[in-house]
Amino acid sequence: MREEIEKLAAAGKIRAADVDTLEKLATEGFCMHKSWGFGRVTTVDVVLGKMTVDFDGRPGHGIDLSFAPKILEPIAKEHIEARKATDMDGLKRMAALQHHEVIKVIVDSYGQLATNDKVQEVLVPDVVEKDDYKKWWETARREMKKDGHFKLPTRKTEPIEYQSQDIPLQERLLGDFKSARGLKARLPLAVEIAKSAGDLDDATAAAEATLGKLNEEIASHARTQSALALEAVMVRDELAKALGAEVAEDAPGAAAIWETAPALSELLTSMPVPRQRRALESYQASDENWAEALIDLINHVPARLVGESVSLLCEGGHQQTLADNLAHQINHHTASGELLLWLAKDKGGDFASILKPETFGAMLSAIERETSHEKRASKLRDFILTDADILETLTGGADLAVVEDITRAIQMSTCFEGMDKRSILGKLVKAHPEVQQFITAADKEAKEKDATSAADATLIVSWESLERKRADLEELVQKKIPANSKEIEIAREYGDLRENAEFKAAKEQQKVLMALQAEWESDIDRARGMNYSDADTSTANVGTRVTVTNLDTQAREDITLVGAWDGDPDNNLISYLTPMGQAIFSSAPGEEVEFQLGEETRRLRVEAISALAS
Repeated sequence: MREEIEKLAAAGKIRAADVDTLEKLATEGFCMHKSWGFGRVTTVDVVLGKMTVDFDGRPGHGIDLSFAPKILEPIAKEHIEARKATDMDGLKRMAALQHHEVIKVIVDSYGQLATNDKVQEVLVPDVVEKDDYKKWWETARREMKKDGHFKLPTRKTEPIEYQSQDIPLQERLLGDFKSARGLKARLPLAVEIAKSAGDLDDATAAAEATLGKLNEEIASHARTQSALALEAVMVRDELAKALGAEVAEDAPGAAAIWETAPALSELLTSMPVPRQRRALESYQASDENWAEALIDLINHVPARLVGESVSLLCEGGHQQTLADNLAHQINHHTASGELLLWLAKDKGGDFASILKPETFGAMLSAIERETSHEKRASKLRDFILTDADILETLTGGADLAVVEDITRAIQMSTCFEGMDKRSILGKLVKAHPEVQQFITAADKEAKEKDATSAADATLIVSWESLERKRADLEELVQKKIPANSKEIEIAREYGDLRENAEFKAAKEQQKVLMALQAEWESDIDRARGMNYSDADTSTANVGTRVTVTNLDTQAREDITLVGAWDGDPDNNLISYLTPMGQAIFSSAPGEEVEFQLGEETRRLRVEAISALAS
């Protein structure tokens, strides 16, 4: 096969640089397409210069041999995807009996791309059922740790590595700990050592190699990176316990970190979520004024931290002080969205009595503050939209007048739009059916205003121009947009999209075409067709011939007032939407009008109006 492919290169039908790639595609029989994924090469015809590849959903896809190396990457028969296509039963047996061997196949196949997520993507659901994967992965991790060849990543985005040398678990873990660059990189390794304590050969040696280093770095980070230092204190204490070691009496602890007076909200939000409760308890033990600080804190941290802080305050006997503070912030609309989100989620808890109609007003204010920046999300808004009971909880027992005030606030608020606003009002009606009449009256008034606006937005057009516009739209949707989509698909196969000029040009053209489609569809929806022969000639209307006199030059001319899409100024066909058309429109004989044309002001007098056909 190589000899035949080389002949094609010699004849100039393919590039010489592509010979090796084509040979691998032909001999290995498997490939990866940049867009379509795994494929099986079924035929290679050097006479016709084509190969046939079966892709998922695209069987028998023909590709020119000259083009194939640009879009296909050959893969070996041992590649995990090839194994799935040729020996699925064997892979499933391996996955059931030798978990780590399947991982090795994936690492060999994907190299630096073999992350934890990639392993799951490759195996589920073809090789391992989705419901079984979590348990399967835990077993696989244990097997890899004991095997001695695998180097497991400490971050999900890092790849799993397979080393030819069999390195004992303790040596590997301590080596990674020692070579880690900085405290932040060292902490997940210390956690891994603690988890593996039962499998280590010499726990005492492990403690000697790790605890001292952690103490040293905690001391150096206590003032400059207090959150990281506090987390390190927790990890160190856990590691010492797991290894059966004692923490030195002079080792830096949490108290040393709090003595540096770090910003509480900044420190807590910088810490991993599972350690935030312990951090709060640590602060509580270090500061006698902790309750006052936590009451201030809850308005500056995420809802989960609000809950943890409130729990500590209640346990410490500060529930009434906290309730008074919450009521004050709600009444003055200064409560944060996250604080109110916690309160809404905890609607059956100790502070349920605070959830009153006034609280909803504070919620609207908080959402408006949160969403004042474009595209800014609000968890509180999302909760109000999705929770079935929150509006009933907030308005339960309220007078109709109060409910109507809330209804009016929702209708006027910018926090909710379109379907979201209707959904909120629907929930309010479900809780208070009597408010439906109020909403209906408001909707009727809004519809009347909308109808007036819609009339103003109507486009008057001739039936002929409306048909032309519809034909143009049909050609755009049925021909031009599909042709552009095909251009994008072809350009995508040329390679790296960042450097692909054809792809960028096709995508830019797509934006133009889609915008044009939206514009034309909107115009057609607004259009009202008419026969010019039916025009009212009592005033200047669309479909009338109007004789005017230029008051500055005394020159007289005839113009025809036409619809939005029939204008032709060179032939005195003036669209009623132009400045001149707008000035003349609805004028009667004898009326004088003026309009701005660039920097020039023109003054005309309407002399006569006649039907277009006359």
